[in-house]
Amino acid sequence: MKKWKFASALLALSLMLTACGNKEEASKEETKDTAQAEDQAKENNSAAEDQAAAYPMTISPTVTSTEGRDSSEKFTFDDVTFEEMPKKIAVFDYGFLDTLDALGVEGITGVPKDTSLPSYLKDYSSDKFVNIGTLKEPLLEDIAEMDPDVIFISGRQSAFYEELKEIAPVVFVGTSQDDYWNTFEASVDIAAKMFGKEAEAKEQLAKIDSALEEVKAVAGNYETSLVTMYNEGKLSGFSTNSRYGYIFDNYGFKPVTEDIESSSHGSNFGFEAILEFNPQVLFVIDRTAAIGEKSNIETDMENEIIKKTDAYKNNRIVYLDGPLWYLSGGGIESELAKINEVIAELK
Repeated sequence: MKKWKFASALLALSLMLTACGNKEEASKEETKDTAQAEDQAKENNSAAEDQAAAYPMTISPTVTSTEGRDSSEKFTFDDVTFEEMPKKIAVFDYGFLDTLDALGVEGITGVPKDTSLPSYLKDYSSDKFVNIGTLKEPLLEDIAEMDPDVIFISGRQSAFYEELKEIAPVVFVGTSQDDYWNTFEASVDIAAKMFGKEAEAKEQLAKIDSALEEVKAVAGNYETSLVTMYNEGKLSGFSTNSRYGYIFDNYGFKPVTEDIESSSHGSNFGFEAILEFNPQVLFVIDRTAAIGEKSNIETDMENEIIKKTDAYKNNRIVYLDGPLWYLSGGGIESELAKINEVIAELK
């Protein structure tokens, strides 16, 4: 009986010591968590103070001027000075939207909600975001009611630049077909500086640089290539110094010809011309699908003329994602996706 009482006492003492030990460990963990939370709060406050100190900040547009669809029409864009970081953002350019998204920028409030919104940005179609119109037709009254701190635009909204400026500061962040890659990087730099995301931008651009090295290795396997755009059965061709010139200048593919008129929509190009040039790789961008129309691209492209080309015979016709290439380029996510699509198709 005494042995049982003694064992019970030992068990009770052991349980009491264990409980005390657990409480002590829990107290230590709680203290550690509190210290970490305080350190994180200090770090966040310090970052916020550093970013606040960066203002006033003057932002230059990625390009100073651009032409409208009518070559006689020209739009000029100004530098903009901000006294503090914008907290309520309206953004028309899908490329810049995906850059803001990739960098984790908060405050995106208004976006254009039409059928052309890329699938990887579909979260922005929710009711949490104000509909500011379409890529070509801003809803000026709705934007004014939203009262944004900044409006980011690109080429498709150029004609509304002056009207939008009456609502809020407007920054042009579009790319230039004459200097695509540098203007893309300039737009990333704008986002990074304005919203204190320099470290995140550096990390994301490093991923793109790595992908560029990989696609250059793939491009080295081919002597000639041609970029075309499919538009309801008709074709346009692109070479260097065009809106898709970066496929040659940055990806490393060799153009089958440089004698193609430089234009945002390419020059008229027939199936016979493709056969005459006979590229080893034929890139085809589906504009028809990009604008939400029914596309018969493979049926139209793989006709008796195209079947005679080396690209067709060697399975090197690359059908590129229409919305991605035609509507949403110029952003961190979209540029990396384009490179990876080419690698996946040709590697």
